[in-house]
Amino acid sequence: MKTSDFYYDLPEELIAQDPLEDRSSSRLMCLDKKSGELKHTNFKHIIDYLNKGDCLVINDTKVIPARLYGSKVGTNAGIEILLLKRKDGNVWETLVKPGKKAKPGTKISFGDGLLIGEVIDIVEEGNRLIRFSYEGIFEEILDKLGEMPLPPYITHKLQDKGRYQTVYAKHEGSAAAPTAGLHFTKELLEQIKEKGINIAHVTLHVGLGTFRPVKVDDVEKHHMHSEFYVVEEEQAKLINDTKKAGKKVIAVGTTSCRTLESATDENGILQAKSGWTEIFIYPGYQFKMIDELITNFHLPESTLLMLVSALAGKENIMHAYEEAVKEKYRFFSFGDAMYIHD
Repeated sequence: MKTSDFYYDLPEELIAQDPLEDRSSSRLMCLDKKSGELKHTNFKHIIDYLNKGDCLVINDTKVIPARLYGSKVGTNAGIEILLLKRKDGNVWETLVKPGKKAKPGTKISFGDGLLIGEVIDIVEEGNRLIRFSYEGIFEEILDKLGEMPLPPYITHKLQDKGRYQTVYAKHEGSAAAPTAGLHFTKELLEQIKEKGINIAHVTLHVGLGTFRPVKVDDVEKHHMHSEFYVVEEEQAKLINDTKKAGKKVIAVGTTSCRTLESATDENGILQAKSGWTEIFIYPGYQFKMIDELITNFHLPESTLLMLVSALAGKENIMHAYEEAVKEKYRFFSFGDAMYIHD
């Protein structure tokens, strides 16, 4: 299987640069994964496709304002860093630009010394381990100084930080939003509950590996970055009970999907657990837990496009994407949604 098999041509103007005023007014393409049939509707109508007893699984991770602009102590040279993962305490693995200026021992000042970072090591792929010192509460300082780490294809400045969070974001730790969830409003979630559809939550802290292009030609040789996930006891029970009752488990986003598939054992039982996952789902993968998926439109040749192809079939997906381009759907993080169903 070649990476180039997952290429499609996307006109740049279809990349959504700004979120819509009303989250749930985005368009929704419904794809029948068996027949390949497509229907076009509005995201608000997702409720019409969900049935009583089904379970919607959301990822309640919260994006941290992980992009910081500082200056090198001593020379005042500008340095930009991106927090990737907390290693322990005040040590973070980060991406630093320009890396040349960030040798071990380098100190970087943010917000006129409100936050000081010291580079303590260089790890794989040139990422830097930085130890932070500050007074007060780290999260509050980050909130004050940090910017949302929007993906590289979004060039507009985000006016409202909250629009790159889902309305149910709770556990801080992501470097990117689980974007399929951005379409839900509190009202829509209430209507879904009132219809008798269960909503379960899992947590997966999204890493920037999500946006990393597949650089190898042979799909199977691509190495996924690890991401931390949590499945709680009562949530696992709710999801397992849904399966037992013969109802559907619908993952909201590829992050919820990967969490469920990582924590489900060979007998199809979801385990309550936490840990790191490097699961890479591409065509040929047998799904153990999810039946259906709500997702956005993904980058050409990306691991996420491979994941949806595993669920709906590569031909169905590539045809749907062709149609989406033709119908001028909005693509990527702030774009429209796709619902892959039985």
